Amino acid sequence: MDTKTQLNDAMKEAMRAKDKVAKRTLTMVRAAIQQSEKDRRAELDETAVLAILQKELKSRQETITEATKAGRDDLVADTEEEILILKKYLPEAMPAEELRALAEEVIAELGASALTDMGNVMKVLIPRVAGRAPGGDISKTVRELLEG
Repeated sequence: MDTKTQLNDAMKEAMRAKDKVAKRTLTMVRAAIQQSEKDRRAELDETAVLAILQKELKSRQETITEATKAGRDDLVADTEEEILILKKYLPEAMPAEELRALAEEVIAELGASALTDMGNVMKVLIPRVAGRAPGGDISKTVRELLEG
């Protein structure tokens, strides 16, 4: 079952269970997906849906940071609950060792040897990782490997 279908089913379940946090979270994610589909004028594939989920997750992690600084413990608790809901629909995070091995494989395939090749490596590597690792981690790993 694809992620969009899972989100729709979970939304119905949250409404039946009267789970306000889950309903609110899933509504926002579905709205982001629908908006992206409208903007592109096309149905999103699984990779694009996972990218939206990652973006929503990152947004909530930033919210926790800001709410903690402001002393808003109530907002932190709600946002942590939203993060747990979002993580249910994301694939298992890729271990750093696996990411490094995949990056080394792509670098070898392309014959990349300098930092100037980083864009080409990222272009090939990101679709292979497909939402299982944050972009910052991918970039950091590739940079370390290319720098030596």
